[in-house]
Amino acid sequence: MSDLRELYQEVILDHNKRPRNFRAIAPPSQKAEGFNPLCGDRITVYVRMNGDLIEDVSFEGSGCAISKASGSLMTAALKGRTVTEADSLFQEFHTMVTSPADVPIETGRLDKLIVFSGVREYPVRVKCASLAWHTLRAALEARQDVVSTE
Repeated sequence: MSDLRELYQEVILDHNKRPRNFRAIAPPSQKAEGFNPLCGDRITVYVRMNGDLIEDVSFEGSGCAISKASGSLMTAALKGRTVTEADSLFQEFHTMVTSPADVPIETGRLDKLIVFSGVREYPVRVKCASLAWHTLRAALEARQDVVSTE
């Protein structure tokens, strides 16, 4: 196994064991729930807005290491960003995890989120990695339906 892949696994395991921003925001401006029926991941994303700025973002839930780590890294990456910046980062992240494994990755502003580049080799894990992101979008759009990866 390459040193880079081992580093990525360590980052994911660390964020799974000690997730950042793993709490409810009381009261949130918006929140949404997400569910991955394939593996049972459940997540609630909380957002506190200040105009167009994501002042605070957090999550709670249960799921696999990839799902929990994705929520942790996502919240850390989005605090203090605008909704437009969050949407752009979502697009970059989604493109990265859904592109074929042999396609080079444009890292752009992904920073630590690049650790999820390996999930594209395991298509079933793409849903685990993207659940928090889809749930965030639902929260930002004030949608009331439960987000499903199916």
